[in-house]
This record gives sequence, structure tokens and C-alpha cells, in this order.
Amino acid sequence: MLELLAPAGSMEALRAAVQNGANAVYLGCGQFNARQSAKNFTPQTLVEAVKYCHVRDVAVHLTLNTLVSDKETQEMCELIRQAAAASVDAFIVQDLGVLRLCKEIAPHIPIHGSTQMTVHSLPGVQLCAAWGMQRVVLSRELSREEIRYITENSPIEIEVFGHGALCMSYSGQCYLSAAIGGRSGNRGRCAQPCRQSYGYGRFQNLHPLSLKDNCLVHYVTELENMGVASLKLEGRMKRPEYVAAVTRVYRQAIDSGNVTRDMEQQLHTAFNRQGFTDGYYKAQTGTAMFGYRDEKSDSPAWLKEMRQSYEGVEAPLVDIAFYAEIQPGRSSLTVTDPQGRSCTLLGPAPEQARVMPLTEEALAERLAKTGGTPYRCAQVQCNIAPGLTLSAAAINALRRDTLNQLTALRARRELPRLGRPEKLKPYAGNREAPELTIQVTSREQITGRLLKMAPAVLYVPLHILAEDLAFCNELSRKAKVCAVLPRIVHDGEMERLKKAMLAVRAAGVREVLAGNLGHMIPARECGMRTRGDFGLNIYSSAAMAAARELELRSVCLSFEMTLPQVRDVNKAVSGELLCYGRLPLMLTENCLIKGKTGQCTCHLSQVKLTDKTGADFPVIKDGNSCRSVLLNGKKLYWLDRREDLSRLGLWAVRMYFTTENPREVDQVLSAWNDPVPFDPGASTRGLYLRGLE
Repeated sequence: MLELLAPAGSMEALRAAVQNGANAVYLGCGQFNARQSAKNFTPQTLVEAVKYCHVRDVAVHLTLNTLVSDKETQEMCELIRQAAAASVDAFIVQDLGVLRLCKEIAPHIPIHGSTQMTVHSLPGVQLCAAWGMQRVVLSRELSREEIRYITENSPIEIEVFGHGALCMSYSGQCYLSAAIGGRSGNRGRCAQPCRQSYGYGRFQNLHPLSLKDNCLVHYVTELENMGVASLKLEGRMKRPEYVAAVTRVYRQAIDSGNVTRDMEQQLHTAFNRQGFTDGYYKAQTGTAMFGYRDEKSDSPAWLKEMRQSYEGVEAPLVDIAFYAEIQPGRSSLTVTDPQGRSCTLLGPAPEQARVMPLTEEALAERLAKTGGTPYRCAQVQCNIAPGLTLSAAAINALRRDTLNQLTALRARRELPRLGRPEKLKPYAGNREAPELTIQVTSREQITGRLLKMAPAVLYVPLHILAEDLAFCNELSRKAKVCAVLPRIVHDGEMERLKKAMLAVRAAGVREVLAGNLGHMIPARECGMRTRGDFGLNIYSSAAMAAARELELRSVCLSFEMTLPQVRDVNKAVSGELLCYGRLPLMLTENCLIKGKTGQCTCHLSQVKLTDKTGADFPVIKDGNSCRSVLLNGKKLYWLDRREDLSRLGLWAVRMYFTTENPREVDQVLSAWNDPVPFDPGASTRGLYLRGLE
């Protein structure tokens, strides 16, 4: 059966979801979740929420899907303990360090990989399974064919986003909000700058980063037949009335297999951005997927109707069976739920009937009146001695008291035996000045001066090396070359990726730079050693320990960290940090260049977006695909403060060349030994000093 998973940003929204047919809800508690602007729950209200849901056969998934720093680790451990004591049914995680903590503290609770992990391929799912996850939430950019392929071959459950807001960037790979406002999407504080107006080269009132909401209501039966385990509805920031409406419509669609015009209108009324889209699901990206929110007031009648669906009402969600005995001198009632829990209560002694004895039909009719409770009477069995009767009031009281006892039993929490997180083995960082590594995005950027610099590692895109194996072989003789894998590689592209890795390996390249978990298994199969890129979002000592378990030769730490955080993180793996270059702020499946030209010219055109402040954001291709990378207009610049970087225990610092031509590359390289002053108009210190909110 396809699970319907609904959002709960508050207790009111939770009731709206449950009373309108959700099989499970997901919610946040405290600060460690990707929707910190929602009301969320406290450890105390979490207990009540879990009780409410469990009584009604609804599971509770707790979102722990943010990056967690070392200083926050103790607080995260306490939240895991509190959630386990509250009997939550699953943890949803992004951070590999948090994954380790969940497994060590509460190994009995299933772990689900968040969409923030950017898992979009079967190898990524397989790696998550190997790490003990029971479910993965796939990236929203996948088509029906790609989802089907993964579900047919996955060793664990697959969850798919069915309805709600679409981020322009692959989840987990968006740093735009952090870079321009210090509010990180990876830390649960996204300010949604993608919904703002931009222009191409000059400011215009356009919305090239604002996608319509996803809507897969017409495909729920198809998704269930594929083997998808759970359909997720987005909306923890939305009002309870929205949760009620969307949950009810999807419940009807799953149960009936049909979608009426009235159901479509209900979704449209609840919330839309100039309609909805199923573009990713149908593999039809493009301008038709884009839209923005028109400000409008909601109908009071509609709001009232939605509130009436969950305020002061109880939907019969749990089938129960009654067994009643009416015998001389005693009466009893037993109720049993679907999980086999059973409660028996003794009632008053029955009387001899003066006119009409109690019949099985009359008793069953009385017991079936479970209105106002979460229970639906599915079966009644009776054993009534002849000639006896029991008053209606006595039967009602017996039924009521028995159901109250069952409710208490269903809400009971078994206190689990919890473990303690393993103490991390200390690893000292590098005491010498960090080495220099260099990353290029074009062949022309590999200048003679660059090769004379003899970087510790030269990162070159895989497609550039594979396109000219003679060049690859020659370059590998002159420098230590590491092939940069595209951060996004769908399953249909995996064989081409592996073929390219095998080819460059034969030409002398032995290492790859991977920014996604899905690259680990293919790289290993091709005999490549792997270095970890910033896309893995390594943010803590626990995550560094996980990187060591992944056998990564080095890790580029998150550029959302501050220098003290970088300094203090346990160097279980050789650490690297970006020190120069335009930071990649978004990675999009929709081609931003095509969004301007209307045709695929990303191999020719250079495009930049401009916001209302006049700030520019250049756009480049992601490798040789039509995916786009939105870059920061200002370049990260730390070449004039190398002494600060030398105190961080790093193995290396990296220059990252994107839009630079060969002359500009050489100018930057000369600044390594003869740094030019910091220019605040053209450069930025990034988040290394100011940090995040």
C-alpha cells in the first residue's frame, strides 16, 4: 500500500493531516530541521503528537535533516534520545554525522535519507542501504522512468515527493540564501531568494528561478504500481487548512484511483503558483514549469470548510473487533485492535428480561456506535445467555470505558534501551602550511603558468579528459590530475560516466573528485580512488569520521563553515577548503541559459542573472550536461590572508576557476605569491568570517 505522508508544522496541522487521511506525518522538533520557520514541536509537545498519531494508526517521522556543527552535537544527541523516548517511528537525516549518531543512540529506529542528501541514482540508494538506511527520499528532479528503475532495483524503500513547492536547485546543493543573506537552506533557514525577481543581464520583473508547485495527483496509482513506498506532501510552512485540503484530495486519489475536477480545484484553491507542474515526472523541463505566487485572499467559506474537517471531529481510522459476554451474574466486553492489543472490562450483572431479552443484533448495534472516537467497529461477536438484558446506558458505558482503555494502551510508550555515541578517535590536522590545489572548468584554463605552479592536485572535469585521451595522458605526466565528476549523474548517464572513468584511468588518471554519494560505488568499480567535494556538505567531526569510513582521500569542507569551525573539526580525513573563486550557489536541472534563449545554446551562450540590487550571478554548464550552475557574482578571495588559512590544520586550499579566461587565470596565480589587496566590490570573504544566522 502506498503510504501518504503529510506535513505537520504545528499541532493543528498535524490534526488536519491525520483527520484527512494521512498514513504518516513528518515534523520537526527544535532547531535541527529544514523548516525552522515553521512552528515545529518541543520535546514535550512531541510526546503528545506521537501519542495522538499512534492511537490513530499514524506514524511519526522526525526531521533531523540539517547540517549540525560540533558545538551542536550534544544538543542533537539529546534530541535523538528524547525523540526515541517519545517513540517516533523514523528519523529523516541529511548529515552523515547525524546518521552515525542516530545509529549509535537509537539503533532500533529506522533512518530515512532526506532529499537534502541529493540521492538521485540507484548507486546512491545502494550506498544509503549499505549505511543502514531503510528508506531514501529521491530528488524531485527524477522522471517516472528513472523512479521506476530505482524502485525495481532498490534494496530499501523509496519515497517520492508528490505535491508542493519545488526548489529550483537540487535539494542539498543550494547555497544562494546562505551566500547573500547568511540564511542557509542546509541549516533550515532558507529565505527563498529563488522566488524573487531577476533579469538576464539587467534587472527585470522576471522569475527565472521560481518553479510552479509539483502535482502528481494523477499518477498516484502508477507510483504505487511502481513500488514506491511513500508519497510525500510538502508544506510544513503552510497553514493547517492547506494541509487538510491537500491530504484529503490525495487520500481520495489513492483510495479511488480517480481524480475529479472538484479535487483539482481543491488543490488549486489551497495554493498554487500560476498552476501546477508535472514537468520533472514527465521529463519535460522548460518554461512551462515556471510560475510565481499571485497574492490573493482565501475564501472564508473554504477556510471554514477545511477547519471543519479536523476541528472537533474524529474520523474512524482504526478497525476494531468487539467480543461481548452476557451471562448470569456477569457481563464483559473485550476490544481488539489490528495489532492484536486487547482490553477486557467487566460490566454490571445483567437482569432477567421482563419484556424483551437482549439480542445479538441489538447489542451489536449499540457497540457499533463509536462516533467521536478514532475507532470503526468492524466486527462484533456475542455470547448472550437466553432471557437476559442489559440497559442501553450500561452497554454505552462499557463500550466507552473499554475504548478509553484501548486508547491508553495504544498511546503507551515502551521506554527503549538507548546507546551512547562512540567517542571519536582524535586526528590532528596538518601542522604545515596547506598545499595548493587548483580546479579548472575548461581546457584553456590549464595554462603554462598553472602547470609550473605544480599544484598538489589539479582538478579537471572528467569530460575534458575523456574527450582527448592523448591530452589526458600528457597532462597526467605533468601534474597530479584528479577527474572532477559532475555532481548530478542520473542512472541513464551512469554507463557513460563509468566508460569515461575507465578511459581516463587507462590514460594515467587514478583519482576522481566526487560531490555526491551516488558516485562512490561507480568510482570504486572503476578502480578509482575518491576525493570528496563540497557537495557532500561535510560540516562536523562526526561527518569527517563518516568520510573516513567512505575511504575518501580528502574532503573539501563546506564553505558554509566559519574558520574556527574548520580549525576545530576533527581531521579524520585530509581537509581542503576553497580559498578563491566564484562559489557555486545553485545546481539546476532546468537549463537557465535555455530559460533566456528558448533553445539549448548553453554550449555557446554566456548568461548572468541580475537581482534588484544590481548584483550579477553568472551561469555556467555543469560539466557537459545541460544542467546549470548559478555562480556568485563576487569571487571568494583569501589569497591575501594565507596565514589565517595556515592555522586551520588543512591539507590544502583550492583555487576554483570558472568564468576566468587564461589571462585572468595567470593573474590570479601570480597573486598566490604576490597577493593583490582585497577588493570588496569584486570579492567576498564568504561565510568564513560572518557565519550563518
